[in-house]
Amino acid sequence: MSKQELEVLGQDADCCSGVSAAPLDDERAAELAKVFKALGDPVRLRLLSMIASRGEGGETCVCELTPAFDLSQPTISHHLKLLRQAGLIDCERRGTWVYYWVLPSALDRLAAFLTTPTTAEAVA
Repeated sequence: MSKQELEVLGQDADCCSGVSAAPLDDERAAELAKVFKALGDPVRLRLLSMIASRGEGGETCVCELTPAFDLSQPTISHHLKLLRQAGLIDCERRGTWVYYWVLPSALDRLAAFLTTPTTAEAVA
């Protein structure tokens, strides 16, 4: 299969239009700005990376995240809350601990938005 014949499945054009496809409307711009703002902080970016590195279906206890930073547990929880509000991660409380996991569909939508046709062809 040639590069030109590759097709992305499971994504509709309305939700996953790339940055070069068309100008953003107000609603989509506000949605993406929320995500980029969440990722614009080095602590949150590291937290997302730590959670995502567990692999597909992997989850991380907040007790494993906190020692990696020179920040208080409430500050880490605040950063995790912002990542949740941006729709990048989700969590579940189990006893006294909270476990976090990445929402792959959110990362896929973000990647699809950032991918240009030239980028897709170069990767393939």
